Amino acid sequence: MPTKTQSFRFFAPARFYRSALTIAVPIMLQQLIQNMVSLIDNFMVSGLGDISMSGVNVAGQILFIFMVFVNTICMSGGIFMTQFFGAKDSEGMKQAFRFKLLVGLAAVVPYFLVCVVFPRKLLSFMLIGNTQAEQILDEAVKYIRIMFWMGVPMTISMCIASSLRDMGRVRIPLVVTIIATLTNTLFNWLLIYGNLGFPRLGVEGAAIATVIARSVEFMIFLVIYARIRPDFAFNPLKFFHINRKLFCEILKKGALVLFCEMVWVSSETVTTAIYNGRGGADVVSGMASSFAIANLFFIAFGGIYNATAVIIGKTLGSGELEKAREQKTWLLSGSAVFGTIMMAFGFATTLLVPVVFGRLSESAISICRSMVILMSFFMPVWVYMNSQQAIARAGGDTAMGASTDAVITIFVMIPLVLSLGILTKISPVKLFLCVKLLDLVKLVVFHIWLKKERWLKNLTN
Repeated sequence: MPTKTQSFRFFAPARFYRSALTIAVPIMLQQLIQNMVSLIDNFMVSGLGDISMSGVNVAGQILFIFMVFVNTICMSGGIFMTQFFGAKDSEGMKQAFRFKLLVGLAAVVPYFLVCVVFPRKLLSFMLIGNTQAEQILDEAVKYIRIMFWMGVPMTISMCIASSLRDMGRVRIPLVVTIIATLTNTLFNWLLIYGNLGFPRLGVEGAAIATVIARSVEFMIFLVIYARIRPDFAFNPLKFFHINRKLFCEILKKGALVLFCEMVWVSSETVTTAIYNGRGGADVVSGMASSFAIANLFFIAFGGIYNATAVIIGKTLGSGELEKAREQKTWLLSGSAVFGTIMMAFGFATTLLVPVVFGRLSESAISICRSMVILMSFFMPVWVYMNSQQAIARAGGDTAMGASTDAVITIFVMIPLVLSLGILTKISPVKLFLCVKLLDLVKLVVFHIWLKKERWLKNLTN
């Protein structure tokens, strides 16, 4: 019979998981609220028909790329933020926060070019071969020109929110998100269909509602920043007081994270374009609506990633390497169980498909349901991979994703999806399955890589 110590070889005592959940649950609640509102947005826009919903979601792919870029910058700075927090080094935390702001705001320039200067030309690449491309583009351009205005406030909000989470202060971003999402829902209701005497603006109303909500979120975060003065807060007059050596070190580590994430988001964009070309607006709206539903169980990714990064990063920053090694095993085991739970939750969300998207075409609804079931099956794999990535990056091992994830994506996945898209008439759902089977290979490679313990480092020394 195993001893108590042996029984906890792969699983931690309950108090450890309770501690992890105190970080993960508020983050997942925050994302659940955001995604529920996004689902409501999709429900409202779907009432305008397949073409309007397709236009919003094609434009949303560009916004998705921008948000992933800013989030990646926040993750890169967060690698050092969590370790400096563990080492109680407030100056190091300030430098990590400056990095997030400087590089994040720099991303607004290309975002402006895409949204304002030549949106139609770029968005057309997402609809090559689509039988209703021109009508969809008309709606997409209306939407994305307005969405440009959320760029700066959203970037600053994400930098502040992510830094608070890096310190384990997860409740503040949750409360701000609730306020912002309620604002978004209200103005969607008022502006999309013209309720209470407001003008009926359709997809433009949806965009204006989002900009208003992001502006409210931004103002609240500025007030919080000024009032509580977290350890990473600095005098705005010293914005450019940068420790160049540390900035370059963060940039070096962050460049690999950014490379990995941009390869991933580029591959998602390419595959989405291939999917969109396999029919008309029904395919675009069906695929898009499936991800709107799936986002309800995708909340597991952010919660698991942040909880793992904070726990491992803080332990490494305090110099407790043996403890970090033990926590790695516990977190991976916990993520496997949690992924299985989220898979069951995913299957349950299929009940929402006819309720939320009943006004779409039968073809779109069928695609949506099939995709939700398929993505649910992959949840244990994806949650586990998120935990693996978080452990590696918490110790500064950003090469794992760049040399494994990105290499498989560039040299195997993208050629595979292009070949299947060009040479076969395989349905978008089956095409998605073929592509995602490669994640099983990535999971095994990540496992082998982590055993080399290149991540087991204190970066504050």
